[in-house]
Amino acid sequence: MRAIKSHLFALFVITLMTASASGQGRSPVPEKQTVIRAARILDVRTGQVIRDGAIVIAGDKIVSVGPASGVSPGADAVVINLPNATVLPGLIDAHTHLTFGTNFGYETLGISVPREALIGARNARVTLEAGFTTVRNVGASGYADVALRDAINAGDVPGPRMLVSGPALGITGGHCDENLLPFEFHFTAEGVADGVEAVQHKTREVIKYGADLIKICATGGVLSKGDDPNAPQYTLEEMKAIVNDAHRLGRKVAAHAHGAQGVIWASEAGVDSVEHGHLMNDAAIATLKKNGTYLVPTLYLMDWQRENARTANLPDFARRKMEMVSELGKTNAKKAFEAGVKIGLGTDAAVYPHGLNAHELAVYVSIGMSPLEAIQTATVNDADLLGWSDRIGTLEPGKWADIIAVDGDPLQDITLLQHVKLVMKGGEVVKNAYGK
Repeated sequence: MRAIKSHLFALFVITLMTASASGQGRSPVPEKQTVIRAARILDVRTGQVIRDGAIVIAGDKIVSVGPASGVSPGADAVVINLPNATVLPGLIDAHTHLTFGTNFGYETLGISVPREALIGARNARVTLEAGFTTVRNVGASGYADVALRDAINAGDVPGPRMLVSGPALGITGGHCDENLLPFEFHFTAEGVADGVEAVQHKTREVIKYGADLIKICATGGVLSKGDDPNAPQYTLEEMKAIVNDAHRLGRKVAAHAHGAQGVIWASEAGVDSVEHGHLMNDAAIATLKKNGTYLVPTLYLMDWQRENARTANLPDFARRKMEMVSELGKTNAKKAFEAGVKIGLGTDAAVYPHGLNAHELAVYVSIGMSPLEAIQTATVNDADLLGWSDRIGTLEPGKWADIIAVDGDPLQDITLLQHVKLVMKGGEVVKNAYGK
């Protein structure tokens, strides 16, 4: 028997050596070269514009960015000519819910987790075609966002690059619990955990099942029943325990927080970003600034809900709270801008229809940002927040070729980014309204 095994092993080694030898001398398959020639290429870090520029792409990465006069495409290169367009990096949305539709209140109880994943596939395509090539999905039922991320990465469905949280962590009866069902159902949402030991276990559990980051609920919310957006939910000690475990395990933490005390505790606990912050006070803003915590303000949802009040179908309990946060949200975000708090773009898409994400940029400009500063929130700032500054957020050699184009100059009219004409993700064109 031992002799037979030795003989088989020898045959295996010979086979490997033969295969290796047969591969030697072969030239590697060259990566597809793509060249984008454009009227303007925007450096989102500096605001400088390369006129009559060219981006050379090999495979899924950018090789060079510079004047078109210095580029001679190869005979097999794909050349995309955009003589009237501005080209810039694919946009990033740090607060989405791709697996949710615009269903609110009791309507949501009839939607299964598999159905949510399929809804997510539709919303992923719409979001990508809107020019958002990367998103951070902060909260989904039953790990539907993990499944969607994996399907996109496998090429099964089109969509943006995704960092996902799985179920959001929250207290019993809080914003991240399911509060619509009566006692006899004994139902608790997947992310609910109370107390330091329990939240540590839940943090490790969601990481086990595929979460790229941790989402927590530090205060009450708007669309949840029976809680107050001003009221803190997780304690400072619970949030510190979550953050410590998450960071040790290589995950960032995003904290839903409207009210001032919850914002302060979340920032002091070390979260990487506070989502919303609509009911902050000056002390909360100062705490964000002191600790270098990102604010993801999600402001356009207020405008959309007001403009579509008759058709938005919000339950009465949610409508009242939406009015509460809308009264102060923009004012407090403006204070945070002016105080120098780090801002990342996030939309809370699902509170309004997916695909309208770029409307958030125009709101930032309306309350004091320059167009360049607004664009930076959705590029360099969000790339930093996600921990992907080496991969996305700017048009630089070595980074993924995630690229969008619009007619005209978005530094003069930020609303042009609501009408993206070309979208490329990883060197592949996924939308081209120019037809070239």
